[in-house]
Amino acid sequence: MVKKTAEQVASRREEIVNSCEKLYQTMSFKEITLKEIGEEVPFSRPTIYNYFQTKEEIFLALFEREYDRWNGALTSILDGNDSLGKEELAEKIARSLSERVQLLKLLSMNNYDMEANSRTGLLTDFKKAYGRSMELFCMILTKFFPGKSDEEIRNIIYIFFPFMFGIYPYAEVTEKQREAMREAGVGFVYRSVYEITFNCLIKLL
Repeated sequence: MVKKTAEQVASRREEIVNSCEKLYQTMSFKEITLKEIGEEVPFSRPTIYNYFQTKEEIFLALFEREYDRWNGALTSILDGNDSLGKEELAEKIARSLSERVQLLKLLSMNNYDMEANSRTGLLTDFKKAYGRSMELFCMILTKFFPGKSDEEIRNIIYIFFPFMFGIYPYAEVTEKQREAMREAGVGFVYRSVYEITFNCLIKLL
């Protein structure tokens, strides 16, 4: 058997993750199986097992990629600005999350299943991307709000990161959910990802 190069392995993994992402646009996490993913990739379904053992591992890789993309946006905020006020920083972070709706969807809906059904090595890789987000967030707060103590920064982190789990269900609402809210008499005013995030950060900062 010819040994694949690191680039070939990465390319195959990316194809599998891309296929999963494509399905996730129109199907739910529960509906998607390895069979469906296998029908989307340009190679045999058994080949998938050389890279991922469960569909949760594939989703975890997609989740990791979403964090990596958000980390790129956070790095741009950190390195691309000399100073930012409270509203300016809240605006930039809120905008960065409004462009990562899939990250918020994975956070709110499928986080536990992915972590529980993935091997430790892949979970560790994911946690590195997640941890980098927290690290970058701390660096941003330290740079733009030098008057805040380490404890104040930790408190913001431990409020904002759990808060992210709840953004998607409030911002991305189906017509069926809206109708149920109307029939239940719940006078709820819907907000976008940007608005929810911005308002939270303004209060925290």
